[in-house]
Amino acid sequence: MTLLVGVDIGNSTTEACLAELGPDGPRYLGGALAPTSGVKGTAENVPGVVKVVQEALSAVGRAPHELATVLVNEATPVISGLAMETITETVITESTMIGHNPDTPAGAGLGTGTTVAFGELDECGPGERVICVVGAGVDFEDAAAGIAAARDRGVEVTGAVVHADDANLVVNRLPQPIPVVDEVTLIEKVPLGMPAAVEVAEPGRTVRTLSNSYGIATLFDLDPDQTRLVAPVARALVGNRSAVVVRTPSGDIADRRIPAGTLTLIGEHARLSVGIDAGAEEIMATLRRVTPLADATGEPGTHVGGMLATVRDAMAETLSDTADEPDVRIQDVLAVDTFVPQHVTGALAGEFALENAVALAAMVRTSRAPMEALAEQLRSALGVDVVVGGVEADMAVLGALTTPGTERPLAVLDLGGGSTDAALATGDGEVRSVHLAGAGDLVTKLIDSELGLDNREVAEDIKKNPLAKAESFFHVRMEDGTARFFDEPLPAEAFARVVVLGEEGMRPVPTRHSLEKVRQVRRSAKHKVFVVNALRALERVAPGGNLREIGFVVVLGGSALDFEIPDMIAEAVAGAGIVCGTGNVRGREGPRNAVATGLVDAHAGRAL
Repeated sequence: MTLLVGVDIGNSTTEACLAELGPDGPRYLGGALAPTSGVKGTAENVPGVVKVVQEALSAVGRAPHELATVLVNEATPVISGLAMETITETVITESTMIGHNPDTPAGAGLGTGTTVAFGELDECGPGERVICVVGAGVDFEDAAAGIAAARDRGVEVTGAVVHADDANLVVNRLPQPIPVVDEVTLIEKVPLGMPAAVEVAEPGRTVRTLSNSYGIATLFDLDPDQTRLVAPVARALVGNRSAVVVRTPSGDIADRRIPAGTLTLIGEHARLSVGIDAGAEEIMATLRRVTPLADATGEPGTHVGGMLATVRDAMAETLSDTADEPDVRIQDVLAVDTFVPQHVTGALAGEFALENAVALAAMVRTSRAPMEALAEQLRSALGVDVVVGGVEADMAVLGALTTPGTERPLAVLDLGGGSTDAALATGDGEVRSVHLAGAGDLVTKLIDSELGLDNREVAEDIKKNPLAKAESFFHVRMEDGTARFFDEPLPAEAFARVVVLGEEGMRPVPTRHSLEKVRQVRRSAKHKVFVVNALRALERVAPGGNLREIGFVVVLGGSALDFEIPDMIAEAVAGAGIVCGTGNVRGREGPRNAVATGLVDAHAGRAL
């Protein structure tokens, strides 16, 4: 009996399959999993491989000296990069808009008038319509008393803007409530003597007039050209419970287009350029027209140009210790429409507007992998024979075929962190494979950006786990509508918050978005990346691009363990009559270990 181990060096993880090889074929003993050290397919992988081999041996009580052979896959280096390219930016100057959402605006309705400082209310005469601006240092009781006294004199105080968190305290002391927006940090920059409008919606509702371009035009008697200029203001206020708009002198509002850069796609028979501001759909349509892609470049001085250059340089540096100059090319790109929170220039309370953006993932792959150098270093580190096994796609299919209930023609989808890989084994043993940019890392970035979290760890939690809303100290409402009760009180910081239910317990999500919104963003991001890429990959490997020529699809990789991605992909391919599900390698490993198992099978003489 010969003891050997197959090792799959992946982009994120390194997996091992330990087996004994005898006359009757391999007898699988177990496996192990460890993070990949360094960039896949380089000498930096040695520590990770050594660790995973030692763990596999230790798990079954075998000594390192018993090991005869280590089989490693032909791990071609792949580096993916991401760029978020904003298409438009709203630039608001001279405090034209205060559109933030304080937790406790007060009153309800719409008030219009001229902005007047609180200290100048006494100078206002009967019949004047004013918006009172209550600055820092004014006590809420004094503010309420001053507004009430002015209204008693006939001054029409129709709304107020307050520096402190005092809106409810002020409104509760007024005989007649008015809409009040508070927590305006830079209250001293609110322009005085200007026409203004304050709107506060009822709890559970959002502003209607100030989020409508024509509503603002009606209030301020704007002409069509002026209405066109305030459209970004209205768009930024959509979904807010409270808002203030101040009409400043002409020329203070601008919707400025930012050069988003141009992406040049170089195919084997065509070369086409497309502006990032054309959107993801046009970018992907252009990519289809030049497929197969030979390379891609970005316009210098733009985000897309910098991102592609960074990815290319990272690969060149990785291979810099090889004898020949590496031939590094962009192999694939994936564009996704999204939204990016942009801080409003000149805003007074840290408000921001969601602006259109394109997320772009690119993958660079070199045709020459320094595997022999890696194998030689592994021989020295482990003291055993190291054999570079077959092509990774072939090995993945061999391993996937150990999933019960599968047969050829079979396609595998390997969903990783940076790339989506697919391979198809036909009935005659031919294997076709493709490697596409975009996978789990891009999904995390989309969630982080669209929810405005600025916290990758939280975004990763949201991606991987179901959500709930803590409705009391002893129960949560799950995202599917069911209630879950607890014997012990929930943490105080989780009360009335959207929480993620992960393996490590309950984690509050630092956002004001509703549970439904967070769930929608999560599922949308997964669909834009995983489902779109799965269909792209399967169409590329299917004979004639016909999905009906594929009988079985096995989903592999870390993302196959996700609680909803495999179901989303299965639903997307169901119309083609494909049997699709999460792999169960050797009937016990789940979606892990396919390539490592395939290496052992191939070494034992099993053919596709």
